[in-house]
Amino acid sequence: MPPREGCGQSLDRTFVFAGDSGYGTHDVARFCHRHRGRLTLVSKLHPDANLFDPPSPYTGKGRPRVKGDRCPKPRQAVAAATTFTRLEVGWYGGGTRTVQALGGTGHWYKAGRGLVPVRGVFVRDTTGTHRDEYFFTTDLDLGPAAAIGHYCGRWNIETTFQERRAELGLETTRGWREKTVVRAAPCLFGLYTVTAILFHARPEAKRTGSVEWPGKTVTTFSDALAAVRRWLWDQALLPQAGDGTTLNKLPDRVRELLLTALAPAA
Repeated sequence: MPPREGCGQSLDRTFVFAGDSGYGTHDVARFCHRHRGRLTLVSKLHPDANLFDPPSPYTGKGRPRVKGDRCPKPRQAVAAATTFTRLEVGWYGGGTRTVQALGGTGHWYKAGRGLVPVRGVFVRDTTGTHRDEYFFTTDLDLGPAAAIGHYCGRWNIETTFQERRAELGLETTRGWREKTVVRAAPCLFGLYTVTAILFHARPEAKRTGSVEWPGKTVTTFSDALAAVRRWLWDQALLPQAGDGTTLNKLPDRVRELLLTALAPAA
């Protein structure tokens, strides 16, 4: 949840919570709306969400209405639209993408929970690589481009957790007890950071051990981990064998094969 404005005192900061559909619930939206002075939610919206106008003023007769007239469902609004706004938005991986967008406001209703004002955003990727998506934000002043950018900004967080699970064993079944998680998780987060720092501290020519494949254009965490492990085996661990010169006596091809076998993640 990065600060959306400034970096002053913590009480003056506002936050954007960008979560997938598991967090895009009416309860979470209601909580964020209640704290809308400091907190905004951006998440996925169900295409058939129940949206309404606010209730008309109470006339003093009968029970007060809890909701107004029904609005078209997001899917219906998109189907009826004839024009879309073309936007250049922040995209996954830090790049940009041209999309078609459609926005509108409504009040999300849940029986017994009341109304939550939201701004809905429909997004169509013009390149065709991503499916059409529906998003919403509890900040009615947040434009479609900003809402899309906040949601796509989750990508770095998602890939970080994925890499920690795949390469470092985060959230494995070896430790589901609370005390185990409290001990292990911070260490693994710290190990991830240390690996990244050591990798970037190495001269670019010595960041060896990466795996290449067609279309790959970036360095992955597995590349960084392999390079750091290779460096530690080469400079710190193997030199301790024998009199310290054993590794240097190996033929270059054998030495390379040994380091290549030891460096990748288990």
